[in-house]
Amino acid sequence: MGGGMKSFWEKVLPFAAMVVVECGEVGMITLGKAAMNNGLSNLVYVVYYNALGTFLLLPNFIVHSCRSNRPPLTLSVLSKLFGLGLLGICLLQVCAYAGINYSSPTLAAALGNLIPAFTFLFAIMFRIEKFDIRKSPSQAKAIGTIVAITGAFVMTLYQGPALFNRILDHDTNTNLLSSQQSNNWVLGGLLITITCICSSSWNVFQTATVKEYPDEVTVVFLFCCFGTVQCALFTLLYERNIDVWILDNSTEWVSIVFAAFFGTAVRNSLITWCLRKKGPIFVSMFKPISMVIAVIMGMLFLGDVLHLGSVIGAVVIALGVYAVLYGQSKDSILMINDVSRLESATENTPLIQK
Repeated sequence: MGGGMKSFWEKVLPFAAMVVVECGEVGMITLGKAAMNNGLSNLVYVVYYNALGTFLLLPNFIVHSCRSNRPPLTLSVLSKLFGLGLLGICLLQVCAYAGINYSSPTLAAALGNLIPAFTFLFAIMFRIEKFDIRKSPSQAKAIGTIVAITGAFVMTLYQGPALFNRILDHDTNTNLLSSQQSNNWVLGGLLITITCICSSSWNVFQTATVKEYPDEVTVVFLFCCFGTVQCALFTLLYERNIDVWILDNSTEWVSIVFAAFFGTAVRNSLITWCLRKKGPIFVSMFKPISMVIAVIMGMLFLGDVLHLGSVIGAVVIALGVYAVLYGQSKDSILMINDVSRLESATENTPLIQK
């Protein structure tokens, strides 16, 4: 009974954690775009929320360092954490919010559907994930990835007829997300595409680092610290006007505090834990779900209309994610069976042969 319950939670908790991550990311992008529409520099936004988030992680890091016998931090591990900060915070987040500033959160969500495909390719290239097209688990993961990406693009490209009216009575003239869109969508799309490549490679790099140094608290704090310092130095060189560092309104404060708490402290910890438990493909597969979450949040809080394309896309995404989870579950069973057979063979082998 106890073993069955433990197995149940081992399957449910990573799934629930990634749903929380995607929900929070939609809110974080929305608030960040609102703050940038009010004049906040995207570079200053990234520096402020990562700095505050790293400060929030500091007490837990100190307590953890005092109470646990963590592995020694070698120069090799520190250099990898420095690289994680450079890739996952300085380069990724600067490009991401610059792209969102030039375009919109909708374009970012649409192009974000490329992350599972890039991650799948990188994980196979660097042998983080086992892939054998002749075996059914690998076939399920490959097909599931393609299906989930297809579903996300269905939601993006096909609207279809409205199924029913708005859930809430909102004044269409007071949309929280309304803003004058930038004309430079090509540059925005290019920056977001670079972000997708960075995110996919970061997932794979982070997975390898956590396997080498299995102390998530230390890994998360140090790569956040390194990334914040790198981003701050870059912003100081790029933004010569000191006035950009001054926060003028409550929207800017709220967006930074929320992003610091969720984006740096909660999100990075949950993703690192899920990467160690399930691997990079599992984590990246939840990116298309953000499209579903965005539609639901739009209906509940912005009075958006539910369209047929959104429903069809959501169903297709669910089928794709289920296929990947099925493939990973089958991989785990095969791995356990292989270990059991090896142990059985070892036990049956005589220690001394005459």
